[in-house]
Amino acid sequence: MEQLLAQFAALSDPSRLRILLLVRDVDLAMGELAEVLRQSQPRVSRHVRILAEAGLVRRQKEGAYAFVSRARTPAAEAAHVMIDSILGDSDPIAPERAHLADVRAARQKALDRWFADHAAEWDLMRNLEAPAEAVEAALLEVANSRGVGRLLDVGTGTGRILELLGPHAKAAAGIDRSPEMLRIARTRLDAAGLSGVEIRQADMVALPFADAAFDTVVIHQVLHFSEDPAAALREAARVLAQGGQLLVADYAPHDEEELRARYRHARLGFSCEVLSAQLEAAGLVVEAIRQIDGPRLAVLLWHGVKP
Repeated sequence: MEQLLAQFAALSDPSRLRILLLVRDVDLAMGELAEVLRQSQPRVSRHVRILAEAGLVRRQKEGAYAFVSRARTPAAEAAHVMIDSILGDSDPIAPERAHLADVRAARQKALDRWFADHAAEWDLMRNLEAPAEAVEAALLEVANSRGVGRLLDVGTGTGRILELLGPHAKAAAGIDRSPEMLRIARTRLDAAGLSGVEIRQADMVALPFADAAFDTVVIHQVLHFSEDPAAALREAARVLAQGGQLLVADYAPHDEEELRARYRHARLGFSCEVLSAQLEAAGLVVEAIRQIDGPRLAVLLWHGVKP
């Protein structure tokens, strides 16, 4: 009874309802929420605390940032069903959507600008922070354990994973948002005799492929750039055929705050529990998780299968 009353009390304030609706589809930092709502950060923080205590949103501290996301508990999902049934076609956050679009555009502009400035040295930078060779060896081993088949590399960057797994694939494709990256990838793949690989400019949360189009999808050292990792995983699962596999390699949780400004990381790694839960929510079964330790950072490799 107390939890139910707390939820109704939390939803009784217009600002808190707007916050709940704003973070349904995208995680937002506390400062971003304050910008979208045109309210002070202390006031927004107080509203978020009340929503979190009611179990309606989730707060996650990452370095100097605090992100607010949609809670995935049964009680929170029931609250959203109730809200949708009451609101119908009305949109109480219509005035805030333009501000939200500005925030997301600013994020993407900064990321695209960074990629354009650093495309040529991308491979070198990835090797600085993690044990690249050991991660690639593990990826190759896990991918071949079930057979690569039709391969998609999400966030292919300079095409290194396509170069690694392409020779084992029946067909291969790669997507990336950065045209500078894709130019380098095409040159690299041509040099490796893999000019038949399909390269497209696209976003990881809107893959330009049909359902069940691939047998293996790889997201290698890319998810920490995403503002909505769960959405990227759902989209990867959508294009996986039944029995297909999703391989996600990314940093374990760390406190290297400099990577936000230096490399435009949106997330300081992922815990086994958080990413496993997101994979399962996307409809995948987590078969194994490996940890590859490096001199500075560790990388986790999740192996998910679509039943």
